[in-house]
Amino acid sequence: MAGALAKTTIAPLDRTKINFQINQAPYSARQALNFLVKSYQREGLISLWRGNSATMARIIPYAAIQFSAHEQWKQVLGVDQDKVRKTSSWRRFLSGSLAGVTSQSLTYPLDMARARMAVTQKEQYSSISHMFVRIWREEGPRTLYRGYSATILGVIPYAGASFYTYETLKAIHMEYWGTSGTNPLEKLLFGAVAGLIGQTSSYPLDIVRRRMQTSPIANSQYQTIRGTLIKVYMEEGLKNGLFKGLSMNWIKGPVAVGISFSTFDTMQYYLREALNCAAL
Repeated sequence: MAGALAKTTIAPLDRTKINFQINQAPYSARQALNFLVKSYQREGLISLWRGNSATMARIIPYAAIQFSAHEQWKQVLGVDQDKVRKTSSWRRFLSGSLAGVTSQSLTYPLDMARARMAVTQKEQYSSISHMFVRIWREEGPRTLYRGYSATILGVIPYAGASFYTYETLKAIHMEYWGTSGTNPLEKLLFGAVAGLIGQTSSYPLDIVRRRMQTSPIANSQYQTIRGTLIKVYMEEGLKNGLFKGLSMNWIKGPVAVGISFSTFDTMQYYLREALNCAAL
C-alpha cells in the first residue's frame, strides 16, 4: 500500500523524468512542463500515467519485499533491538542497503518494463505481457536484466541513506521528545528528508541504468556502466548529463519517499492494533 500510493502520486513526474534521462535533449522546468502539456494534448490525461500499470506490478512486490526485508535485516544486524545501547550508524545504513538490494534483485525485470513503457507509444508495447514477449523474442532474456549492476550500485547508497536518515530522525525525535510516537505529518517530513538525501546520493547511476534499459529503443549503445558514464559525461557533461532532471527528483523524490515511509508506519501501527483487538 505504501509503494502503490507513493508511486501513483508522482507517476506523471516520473514519466517526465525518465523521458529526459534517456536522451540528450536539454532539461529545464519549462521543457518538463511542455512535455506534460503535449502528452496531455496528444494522448489525453490518462497518458500521463502511461506505464503506471507496470510501475504497480513492480512497486507492490518491490515495496512489500523491501520493507519486510528491512525488518528482517534489522533483526539480523541488531538494529534498534537494544533499548539501552544505541545502534551504530553503519548498521542502520547497511540494513537499509541490504533491503534495497534484496527487493531490486527479485523485481528487476519489472523495473525494466516500467522504463520501457514510460518512453514508448502504446503501439509499440500494448501491455506488460506483450512487452515481455517481444523483448524475450527480439532481444533475448538477458535484456531483462540490462542495467542490473548499475541499479544495484545505485540502490546501495539510495536505500541505505533513505532508511538510515528516516530511522535516525525518528530516534532523535524519540530522544528529544521522550516519546516513541510520531504523527503522520512528522513521518511525512522525516521521509521527505530521507528521500532528498537518498535520491541525490545515487542520481548519476539512475541515469546510467535508464540509458542501459532503454538503449535498444533509442538506438544508442549503452552496454556497460563505465562506458555509459564516460559517454554521457563527454557528450552532455555533468549538469545536463549525469545530473539531468535532478531538480525534478528533488520535488518528486521527497514526496514519494515521504508518502511511502509515513504510509508504511501508519498502516503498520493500525494493522497491529487491529490484530491485538482481534486477539482479545
